[in-house]
Amino acid sequence: MANILNVFNKIASLRERYYKASIGKEALIKLIAETEVSEQVYNSNAIENSTLTLEETEKILLQIDLDRYITEREIFEAKNLARVVAYINGKAKEQELRLEVILFLHKMLIANIRDDVAGRFRQDNEFVRVGNHIAPNPKEAVDRLKKMLAEYNAANHENIIKRIAKLHLIFEYIHPFVDGNGRIGRVLNNYLLIREGFVPINIKFIDRKKYYEAFKEFDGQEKTTIMEEIVGKALTNSYYKRLAYLEGKKIITLADLAKKNKLSHSNLINKAGRQTIEAFLEKNVWKIGV
Repeated sequence: MANILNVFNKIASLRERYYKASIGKEALIKLIAETEVSEQVYNSNAIENSTLTLEETEKILLQIDLDRYITEREIFEAKNLARVVAYINGKAKEQELRLEVILFLHKMLIANIRDDVAGRFRQDNEFVRVGNHIAPNPKEAVDRLKKMLAEYNAANHENIIKRIAKLHLIFEYIHPFVDGNGRIGRVLNNYLLIREGFVPINIKFIDRKKYYEAFKEFDGQEKTTIMEEIVGKALTNSYYKRLAYLEGKKIITLADLAKKNKLSHSNLINKAGRQTIEAFLEKNVWKIGV
């Protein structure tokens, strides 16, 4: 409990710095968001077993031919998710998250992949399994989602890390769609963060094992500890990156920092992982503003 409060206090401080640093820099903020789209798409799809690399994802979004055969599904998964990410970056502040918005985002995500289930919740006998978890009866999905949103809104006095972690775990437990639940769930995290004046997060593929452990913890013990740690880490990383750009720092890799100052590279990476230095992961490379 103390740890999550420490992280929340750190984020509150970073958020204040971010607001001060962002004044008059709307164009740069927009540019950072645009350059993050491919990373968001790559990581979210990779968590769901997509074979696309980050470079291949970037090429698809730039409409550059790839060097190998890619299924039509994977191409649409990349393009559609990019559209959804870009949409919420621009529209999240305009409308409250309601079931109609979730359905709209899902239709955008699954179009040309599974048109028969795009933009609708599971129905009749459409049961789904996630690992050893069988999602609740389709008939319960809408009421459970309404309760999820009501509880999230009612807890607006609690810190954002706990609220996002709990909502994400509940959404994935409900698994309201036949397909696309993980991607939509991670999109909803950012929809709500942006609405509440925070920056979006990017749950990385390299954290996939811990991410799935969070669901096991919730399913077995109804605890949100691991997911809170993941959300807190992702949010801190996102602020570190933006502040490095907005505060006009020179951005270098940790490898270069270590070489320049005759420091241990592995020690710097260890500190970056523990977030005791303001380093951030960008395209799977540790960087820092100096």
